[in-house]
Amino acid sequence: MVVAAGAGLRAGQPLPKQFARWRGKPVVRHSVERLTAAGVAPIVVMIPPGAEAIAAESLAGLAVTLVTGGSTRQESVSLGLAALASDPPKLVLIHDAARPALPRAVIDRLVAALAVHEGAIPVLPVVDSLAQADGDLMGAPARREALRRVQTPQAFRYPAILAAHRSWRGELAAGDDAQVAQAAGMSVALVEGDEALHKLTYAEDFAGALPAMRVGTGFDVHRLAEGEPLWLCGVRIEHSHGLAGHSDADVAIHALVDAILGAVGAGDIGQHFPPADPQWRGASSDRFLSHAVTLAGQAGYRVGNVDLTIVCEAPKIGPHRAAMRERLAAIIGVDITAVSVKATTTETLGFTGRSEGIAAQAVATLILD
Repeated sequence: MVVAAGAGLRAGQPLPKQFARWRGKPVVRHSVERLTAAGVAPIVVMIPPGAEAIAAESLAGLAVTLVTGGSTRQESVSLGLAALASDPPKLVLIHDAARPALPRAVIDRLVAALAVHEGAIPVLPVVDSLAQADGDLMGAPARREALRRVQTPQAFRYPAILAAHRSWRGELAAGDDAQVAQAAGMSVALVEGDEALHKLTYAEDFAGALPAMRVGTGFDVHRLAEGEPLWLCGVRIEHSHGLAGHSDADVAIHALVDAILGAVGAGDIGQHFPPADPQWRGASSDRFLSHAVTLAGQAGYRVGNVDLTIVCEAPKIGPHRAAMRERLAAIIGVDITAVSVKATTTETLGFTGRSEGIAAQAVATLILD
């Protein structure tokens, strides 16, 4: 069970934090994918009222059941547990969606503990000195040796935690399920947690989720052939030969697409636009570049600058350089000063030196948006 029914407003996101993007995906999707990879099934996700559409989009392709939560965490969990009652599992993990980096080892430790105990929770030691507050003054000391930081998922034998929630008569805003379990007389074991299970709470947690800058490189080659149009950087150039390929064979844009895809770990151009797919025959390569920029944006990045080198004996690139930079800047959506187009030859050496083809090399820098 993944608890994702809260408002999540403290995180400073334009939508509840469980649906905000973190490391390229909605926060809740990370948790569900980690549980799925560990073999956990079925998976119930508690969501806020009216969030069905955004939840379905965030979890597209994953096997989950969505349950509308209540006004408190305890009420949401109770509703989720009830949704499992028709086909009750033996064990249940109750996890906060706001802890997306869930290690498999923590799940294994929790499940192992349930062989002996009715419940188990992951905890970490308290490393800082502690003090109780007496207004604005320091009050009685607190013994950190006896304290633990509690994380999720919290694991229980299903019948026991279901009964505990149904009998709960404490404060409606129970802090977690271990409190409900303990109040019902259940034994709750402590297992080793993980620092990776840090809870996303404030805007800074999202700002630090991705590196501030990423760099990708790309390289491509196309052969020159008679009777083909020559497209470079989205600009049609009059020349005796053009580049042969399944699309318009714009070797410069293809290298740039791979550079942007590489920066966000999204594969290469062939994965997104397979050359065997007839729909891309003769396609304009600006579509490929726009797609790569969109994927970068979905991963949380915008293009900072691109640097492109075209390797050929002919045609001369210099007369077309300004038009090429302008066209690339328009496709990518950056100022022309962020686009560099250079050219070089191989001094008549190799296939480019023999004018058999044109090569291009690109570097793209992406900045956290």
